[in-house]
Amino acid sequence: MRKAWGCCTITGKLYKILDFYTLDAYAYLSGTMKLAVKNMVCNRCIMVVKSIFEKNGHSPATITLGEVILQDDSITDSTLKIIDQELSDMGFERIDDKKVRIIEKLKNIIVSKIHHTDYVDVKFNWSAVLSDELRIDYNYLSTLFSSVEGITLEHYIIKQKIERVKELLFYDELNLSEIADKLGYSSVQHLSSQFKKMTGFTPSQFKKSHPSEHSRRSLDSI
Repeated sequence: MRKAWGCCTITGKLYKILDFYTLDAYAYLSGTMKLAVKNMVCNRCIMVVKSIFEKNGHSPATITLGEVILQDDSITDSTLKIIDQELSDMGFERIDDKKVRIIEKLKNIIVSKIHHTDYVDVKFNWSAVLSDELRIDYNYLSTLFSSVEGITLEHYIIKQKIERVKELLFYDELNLSEIADKLGYSSVQHLSSQFKKMTGFTPSQFKKSHPSEHSRRSLDSI
């Protein structure tokens, strides 16, 4: 097994950089096994992935968006092939590539913060949160994301926020001021400007058009 941990000092902080190609230190020492799964974007995804592993005799110790930790590391290659096929049939994909796994973790954190929390503070610092949660320098994360995905991290975050705005407009439970506050926009004007730039419509125009479901995109396609 290759060395799993390295470190670097950035702005006075010591960051432990996990080699995502290997098992993490906790999983290795405890005898558990960590697997990354692509396209998990909601709680229902967690339930579906969990059932696939349980069906094949391996109950996850913990399971979160994009990550499954098994209670033991005795899973066979043949069982993994079966699990991989069943995951694929349901629109998921187990991933091993180091860089792809980092990208997937980034996406899962962003989706969770925007779509599965009640409130995003206007002073929310994405660069600090992402680097702290992954323990990797933000400049590296930003460069990696752009090179793999073809868009900047900042643009991806904006796209996710706009999809969340669409969802909230669709359900018509909050006014525009409440939506702006909920998603950390500094003002309704800021939200409206960003929304029109991304969609070609103002939020009011979008809402009046009675958008159907095809006006919104699945989160894993963004």
